[in-house]
Amino acid sequence: VAENSGTYAVIAANMCKQVVALQATMAMMAAKFPGAFNGYTMEITESHQKTKVDTSGTAKDMVESFRGLGLDVHEDQIRKIRDGAEQVAFGVPNEALDGHAFHTYTLKSGDGSVEFQIKHNICGRGTYGDGIADAAMSLASRVAEGRHTKLYEMMDALAAAAMR
Repeated sequence: VAENSGTYAVIAANMCKQVVALQATMAMMAAKFPGAFNGYTMEITESHQKTKVDTSGTAKDMVESFRGLGLDVHEDQIRKIRDGAEQVAFGVPNEALDGHAFHTYTLKSGDGSVEFQIKHNICGRGTYGDGIADAAMSLASRVAEGRHTKLYEMMDALAAAAMR
């Protein structure tokens, strides 16, 4: 819809610029080092406020990068936590239960002797507002330049170094 509207837009599953930078880094790592984690297993756990019924788009995006790194992982293996008591046990502060995004990606070698863990935990929504403001500034500069391309991703704003 946005592409055919003739309107400039930034489309992103996540507007937190640091999370988007992590996603970009993981995608580059998968492209540069395909199969680096062959033989490893993976667990993905994500927690969001109880009103979010779908699986995290960020976690789904990360699955693609991990698959590129050689992990046999699929979106249906993402564990969603929406129960308050379980969220607190996962590390979510009580005051953030109504607005948070906690993700943990755990990779283990086949024999269990090596473990990697990547986490990104967000309490509140302020970081998303910062990302939206940066995306808007990036978009405004592209409009001012008269760019023919009108549809962008948040990674485009990062790449343009249009961050505050």
